Amino acid sequence: MSATNEPKQTSLEPPAEAEVAEEKPTKSGAESSSSDEPSKTEQTEDKEDDSAARARSRQERFKALQARAKSATERNLKETAAETQRLATDPSLLSSLSRKHAFASHNLLKADTEAAGEDFERKRAWDWTVDESEKWDRRMEKKQRHRDDVAFQDYTQDARKVYKRQLREIKPDLEGYENDKLAAIEKAAANGDLEIVETSDGEMIAVDKNGSFYSTADTVGFTDNKPDRAAVDKLVGDLRKAEEVRLKKRRDRRGAEEDSDVTYINEKNKQFNQKLARFYNKYTTEIRDSFERGTMI
Repeated sequence: MSATNEPKQTSLEPPAEAEVAEEKPTKSGAESSSSDEPSKTEQTEDKEDDSAARARSRQERFKALQARAKSATERNLKETAAETQRLATDPSLLSSLSRKHAFASHNLLKADTEAAGEDFERKRAWDWTVDESEKWDRRMEKKQRHRDDVAFQDYTQDARKVYKRQLREIKPDLEGYENDKLAAIEKAAANGDLEIVETSDGEMIAVDKNGSFYSTADTVGFTDNKPDRAAVDKLVGDLRKAEEVRLKKRRDRRGAEEDSDVTYINEKNKQFNQKLARFYNKYTTEIRDSFERGTMI
């Protein structure tokens, strides 16, 4: 019996070891899981902090964009109102108001000065120097002469006025003139056409022998001059402007009905026909058209 019992005992020992072996891995697995739990929690917390930071950043950017949009809208409204007011304001009205304000200030100052028993012209002259006063008087005299010279006198006088106006509009190229002058002098000096002469007071001057630049009555060198493109275009523009002015004056003299039929013998008859047309054209238009077509019976 004893022999039979011993193998049974020995057969029971390995399972005990196996159970111990099985318990150890489970224990080690539990320990490893318990050691991994804090790391996963930390990662989760870090992710939540990152998402919260990104959300706050997006919210701040959104608020900044809202503020910019609001400020831009307000600025656009202000600029639109200013532009609307500027377009609604007539510049001629502003100039008229400023001119009226100046006249009113002048009259008020004159009235106050005369009420105080002072000389108005003398008091007003305190703000001007003698040179400025003389320039102003010359300017007023020139404007008065221009007003008196507006009426047509004769064709010579009219041509003189046109010539004066063209002179006022001329803008000479002084820099280009000086450059051309220096080039002509250098060319004449290189060709030996210049002669240096000393005057009685000791001044040295250059004398042109053949008159290539310092022209005389016998000089024909101006025929070699070739104007630039800008000068030619300016001349063409002036001619076109003069032609437009001439045609406008012609239309003004002949009236608005230049191309229409002449149905009058003088100015009085023209006015009478215009009155008739104003009242009866709506009735006689068809009859006149029929006469012109030749279909009138």
